[in-house]
Amino acid sequence: MGGVSSCCGPRRKNNYEPLLLENEREAVADLLQYLENRSTTNFFSGSPLAALTTLSFSDNVDLQRSAALAFAEITEKEVREVGRDTLDPVLYLLTSHDHEVQRAASAALGNLAVNAENKLLIVSLGGLEPLIRQMLSSNVEVQCNAVGCITNLATHDENKTQIAKSGALIPLTRLAKSKDMRVQRNATGALLNMTHSDENRQQLVAAGAIPVLVSLLNSPDTDVQYYCTTALSNIAVDGTNRKRLAASEPKLVQSLVQLMDSQSLKVQCQAALALRNLASDEKYQLEIVKFDGLKPLLRLLHSSYLPLILSAAACVRNVSIHPANESPIIDSGFLQPLIELLSFDENEEVQCHAISTLRNLAASSERNKGAIVEAGAVERIKELVLTVPLAVQSEMTACVAVLALSDDLKPQLLEMGICEVLIPLTNSSSVEVQGNSAAALGNLSSKAAEDYAPFNAVWNKPDGGLHAYLVRFLSSADITFQHIAVWTIVQLLEAEDDQLTNNIRSSPILMSSIRQLAASPPPSRGGRGINEVSQGSEGEEDYEDDGLDGEGEGEIATLARRILDLTEDGARDINDGSHFSTHHQGENSTSGVAGSLGSEHAALRASVHRALSGGH
Repeated sequence: MGGVSSCCGPRRKNNYEPLLLENEREAVADLLQYLENRSTTNFFSGSPLAALTTLSFSDNVDLQRSAALAFAEITEKEVREVGRDTLDPVLYLLTSHDHEVQRAASAALGNLAVNAENKLLIVSLGGLEPLIRQMLSSNVEVQCNAVGCITNLATHDENKTQIAKSGALIPLTRLAKSKDMRVQRNATGALLNMTHSDENRQQLVAAGAIPVLVSLLNSPDTDVQYYCTTALSNIAVDGTNRKRLAASEPKLVQSLVQLMDSQSLKVQCQAALALRNLASDEKYQLEIVKFDGLKPLLRLLHSSYLPLILSAAACVRNVSIHPANESPIIDSGFLQPLIELLSFDENEEVQCHAISTLRNLAASSERNKGAIVEAGAVERIKELVLTVPLAVQSEMTACVAVLALSDDLKPQLLEMGICEVLIPLTNSSSVEVQGNSAAALGNLSSKAAEDYAPFNAVWNKPDGGLHAYLVRFLSSADITFQHIAVWTIVQLLEAEDDQLTNNIRSSPILMSSIRQLAASPPPSRGGRGINEVSQGSEGEEDYEDDGLDGEGEGEIATLARRILDLTEDGARDINDGSHFSTHHQGENSTSGVAGSLGSEHAALRASVHRALSGGH
């Protein structure tokens, strides 16, 4: 954060009492000489520091004022790491009952607290206690500099807990409401610095900071707006705090939406980030749309300033999680800018947010899936997916898997040649990319069209084609991959395409793997398998992951036996075709793939499960 506001006025002429101690007289004379040559004098050691120390510990308040003002002026021009011999006289001056001494001493301490080592030493020497007393002062100038010093001290992580335990949060919260803008600015800056850990956030909430921060979102000062918006964004990281905000601050979303139109770029950015964090909860996802948050978010997506683009993309991604928001986002004109951001190679996170949003928008509606394809998303994905970073590849392949759930779109996706990029990605170094790509191919294979020529065209190419991918997944140690492969082969065979059936039947290595899997013992108990479905809210088939390795292996064996039946090898190779589940035949054939999964690859399974089911 920026520098704190200083409230140290001009140095006044001192009228010393006529009777001074001899060492004090010498110190005054020495200090005057040093100040005349200040550009070449080191005031932090030797005789100059000794002169300042003598005056600081004097019982003469005028001498203390001179010392405090000298420290303030010196540290205004030069800040360096200092030792206890420098800090002790400054801390002693803080205990003075004279407002001028307090004001100048706290200004000097605030200047020294810019240095990281000094921050720690000030706190370890007991500097918080006199600063808290000064925050309680009736003098606005003293308050201003004391709070400014606390603000600087709070930028060091090791000091935050000490500050929270010192009792400083309640006076800081009170001073955030000061009528003096300098005090308000310093106090809100200090509160912001205290929001970077869960423990401190909870203590801030207990100190009553939330309503103060929310009320100050309407401050005319952009620094105060920025500090409060950022502090609330940090507070909203915690689910408990979001619930507290939802219960007590009904106008929060409206205020943040308005701040996205602020004249200050940093305020716009933090307002979008605060809304992003709030939008982790369903209530706020809906409220952001309800209170017209989409319009400023769309404008921010068109910005040329990376932080604005990133914050807006992250916010829209969270807002898009709610199914009720999918159509409003599409109807507000987000598709084209989101598709353009897929090419935003300056920042991988922006690309991830953009493609993840498109996947969310496709989740619940055939209309939305069609709009996304029509807008050119799949062409852009096909153009980029082989060269983007792995995290972006994972999101892109998951998005294609969701789009491929639509029976109406499958012929169009196949005609676009999407298989040509999905097949190489099944051999990616990332298991998530492999799984998502295979899921997309599996979804495309189910009731794809009358014409299965696109699958025959990629049987042996690229990169060994569909054939090599299926062989690789059938021999995988991960039953998730085995499951997807056998399910996909069943779908291809049930299409009754002569060339596809011949391609599968005539592959010795493929059929050998199938026979090995078919020879596995049948499942010992019932349960929902890979193809059993439940109806989602929009009538879309949804898939459950039962997490049982034994049943998953049994399901794989059942599917493998079905493949042998369909290739007319069943009677010759195995006589146990009766174990095949009828969920794989006729009108119960599903439009997606999911595995009955164990616990070894939870992240992969979660990713594939989302890709297959179209979940957010």
